[in-house]
Amino acid sequence: MNFVLDASVTMCWLLLDGKSVERTYALKVLDAMKDRETSALVPVTWGLEVSNVIAKAETKGLINEAQSEAFLEMLAAVDIAADSATFSKALSDTLQIARRYRLSVYDASYLELSMREGVPLATLDQDLGKAANKAGVKRF
Repeated sequence: MNFVLDASVTMCWLLLDGKSVERTYALKVLDAMKDRETSALVPVTWGLEVSNVIAKAETKGLINEAQSEAFLEMLAAVDIAADSATFSKALSDTLQIARRYRLSVYDASYLELSMREGVPLATLDQDLGKAANKAGVKRF
């Protein structure tokens, strides 16, 4: 099974924040990734988003560097593939999707990737989830 993984789900694995239903959903996604036939696709900006949240969480004292490193090791152990076409789509399809659904371009990049690849989207972001529904993209 392939799907697009949003940073909101990824960061819930580390911070375990949000509502109980959100944590349960995020952990369900992580559990699915333990299957060798499951692969998550991400836009190339995903790594920057994840790193940014980690750095801010460390600065705020929510996590320490050792926790971050353990989390990064866990991420390295699951199949997450960065999409090389994200950049070439940014000024065209992704921008159009951001305009149409009133999303940030960062969020639109997840939706564009799901639409282009024809795979479900795993997200905790409400606006992105609503846009995915309107676009006919299945949620993980």
